[in-house]
Amino acid sequence: MFQNKLLFSFAFFLVTTLFFTSAAIAATHTVKKGEELDEIADRYDTSVYTLLELNEVNDIEEVTEGFVLKLPDHIKNKVPVEKKEKKEKKETIDDFEVVKTLTVEASAFTAYCKGCSGKTASGIDLKKNPDVKLIAVDPKVIPLGTKVWVEGYGIAVAGDTGGSIKGNRIDVYVKTKKIALNWGRKNVEIKVLK
Repeated sequence: MFQNKLLFSFAFFLVTTLFFTSAAIAATHTVKKGEELDEIADRYDTSVYTLLELNEVNDIEEVTEGFVLKLPDHIKNKVPVEKKEKKEKKETIDDFEVVKTLTVEASAFTAYCKGCSGKTASGIDLKKNPDVKLIAVDPKVIPLGTKVWVEGYGIAVAGDTGGSIKGNRIDVYVKTKKIALNWGRKNVEIKVLK
């Protein structure tokens, strides 16, 4: 009788432990080498912003290989969706007419600075769209919504303004503070496109 109770208790403990362990594993993701946070967010059908808030992370650079991300409650017990790569044609400068060429002073910004909301003057949420190519401009020089080729950055949309962005000065949007610091402040050639 005692052996049956002991065996039943052990079996109950084992089943309970396995159940709760599998639930805990399904609610986290360990970042692997080369993984980007936006890829992880896509895989689990959530946003970068949600993952950063849930994990109390202020800078995307803190999420490195081996970091264990907590996942939102709606993801528990779901298998991540592996999305097929879309073969979309990347725009090149040859797809446009160059309206004018300028030399500008360019610095970089990120959506995760202190006091930044992540929303641009044109309404784009950079935290929900971390892969967007966007620059801040003086709308008197380059109207908002204009496509612009930026040397060393590529084709971007003029989608934001800034207090210090006046005249021939732009800010390029980058994902992380580290990338922004590496960009620094430099003179670059830009081509306003049509």
